[in-house]
Amino acid sequence: MAVTPVVVALSASGETTAAKIAVDLGAELHGREGRTSAKISFPNALDHVRDLFAAGIPVIGVCASGILIRAVASLLNDKTTEPPVISVSDDGSVVVPLLGGHRGANRLAQQIAQLLDAKAAITTAGDVALGIALDEPPLGYRLANPENAKSAMAALLAGEGVSLEGENIFELTDQGGEVVLSVTETPDAPGPKRLVYHPQRYALGVGCARNADPEELWQNVSDMLSDQGVALGAVASVNTIDLKADEPAMNALAARLGVPLRLFTAAELEAQADRLANPSEVVFAEVGCHGVAEGAALAAGGTLFEEKRKTANTTCALTRSEAPLTTLKGRTRGRLSVVGIGPGQASWRTPEVSKLISEAEELVGYGLYIDLLGPLAAGKIRSDFPLGGEEDRCRYALEQAAKGKTVALVCSGDAGIYAMGALVFELLARMPEDHGVSDAARRVEVICSPGVSALQGAAARAGAPLGHDFCAISLSDLLTPRDDILRRLKAAAEGDFVIAFYNPVSKKRRTLLAEAREILLKHRPADTPVMLASNLGRSTEYVRYRRLDALEVDEVDMLTVVLVGSSNTRLVHLGEGPRMFTPRGYARRIDGDLQGVGNRHLEDMQ
Repeated sequence: MAVTPVVVALSASGETTAAKIAVDLGAELHGREGRTSAKISFPNALDHVRDLFAAGIPVIGVCASGILIRAVASLLNDKTTEPPVISVSDDGSVVVPLLGGHRGANRLAQQIAQLLDAKAAITTAGDVALGIALDEPPLGYRLANPENAKSAMAALLAGEGVSLEGENIFELTDQGGEVVLSVTETPDAPGPKRLVYHPQRYALGVGCARNADPEELWQNVSDMLSDQGVALGAVASVNTIDLKADEPAMNALAARLGVPLRLFTAAELEAQADRLANPSEVVFAEVGCHGVAEGAALAAGGTLFEEKRKTANTTCALTRSEAPLTTLKGRTRGRLSVVGIGPGQASWRTPEVSKLISEAEELVGYGLYIDLLGPLAAGKIRSDFPLGGEEDRCRYALEQAAKGKTVALVCSGDAGIYAMGALVFELLARMPEDHGVSDAARRVEVICSPGVSALQGAAARAGAPLGHDFCAISLSDLLTPRDDILRRLKAAAEGDFVIAFYNPVSKKRRTLLAEAREILLKHRPADTPVMLASNLGRSTEYVRYRRLDALEVDEVDMLTVVLVGSSNTRLVHLGEGPRMFTPRGYARRIDGDLQGVGNRHLEDMQ
């Protein structure tokens, strides 16, 4: 369990117990608003626990088990990836690992029980009968065949006994039984009753020419490991010079081995120069150190086990340490997650976005958007930028990631729709001398995660106004010439698109929305429905409908999305009030022309 858990207290009666656990684990304490004195608070327990769980954060709830179960039930789908969830009674007398027993929950529950002098109610069969979980080896050891752990454990529970080969990492007694636990650095054939564990004592150093074929590097590494009798699972990390952080072959190799890519500066590699078996003046002249593959492997730890091997475009070398490598040297590549948090409410934020935010060391964005994250932002470094500081915040986020940090650039709505996503890539596309970002920033990993856009949120509140062709137009002329906006307005009006207007007005910019109304009135009826949606997803949400000819600029602000229907868009009046929709053309099918419409629908699908 690599992620630090969060301890959640729901009442004053359980806060003392929760605080004691949080201090012992070095974890954050989150408390129910108005019922606890915790510095990090939340208004709704179910939403908060669900958000933490979706983000992959282990949850220790000092509350009834049922609350935690109801909170996460809808998200359960893969026990191999879900974080631990543990319930602790208010008085601390009972600790129940509800989920993630083999992902650290059982071990954590036992630790908490020992702290509280309580009973850990562990029900996982292997832990109860044998005190171990075969699919959770000690840190620094890797199970080669986790898919066989269940059958091997079942055989042990059936009394077939265990045989040990190599280290006794679970401190069991060798019974000469049918179930074999093999701990070896060499390749070994696994099976339903044969579990193979590899101690990760090896550090792999690699180098390659720019844009080298990933298969060439993989084959070079595979051949070296095979010749030396080293199992793939015994490799702890892939290591190279930081100039290669964005090299596809390097990243593909690390992903294929399932281990981290670690980076070192030329100076850090040059510090290993006197230990190199094959120093090169040519390499020194090119990158500032006398060896990349051997130097990176040595910098990662251990002694040289296999000297540099070369192909036309790649090099690799290997070191071995006496103990498994559990603390990795060097730095990570650095990652920038460009995330859209939706309108702000947790229930409209995607689980992937929550996970990326939880993994981030630093949050960058407009202060209001970071505030909307609530407890998910607690304890993290945050760098707030004002409105108008879009370029500065994108540059800053990229340069922070260039230092090896995990950074999240927080946007409202969807980060790729009128937000920071495009600006991030525009800066990456420019060279440093052309007002771009640094070379180091251009080597970071960039992840874009979708969010619920204002367009989608408004449409959902309206009903189904985007049921047919639509477009989005920003009415801000700060970055887009006014003539371009007018040309697009006329084209959209002539095309009879449903239109979503972003940035409809500001304090100084009041005329374009009125001009848009007049342009649209030339091409669609005066009673065309218009939806105005302000502060979507927040407590101050305000939705209302107007006729196109009655649309007034003064009731629109920058927090309002304006949805203008096409000539076919209609309102239907329901018990909850009017709903807006745009027919797609099913009327002919409904009215009886089934065959023709059906055949054309089949043609569309082919």
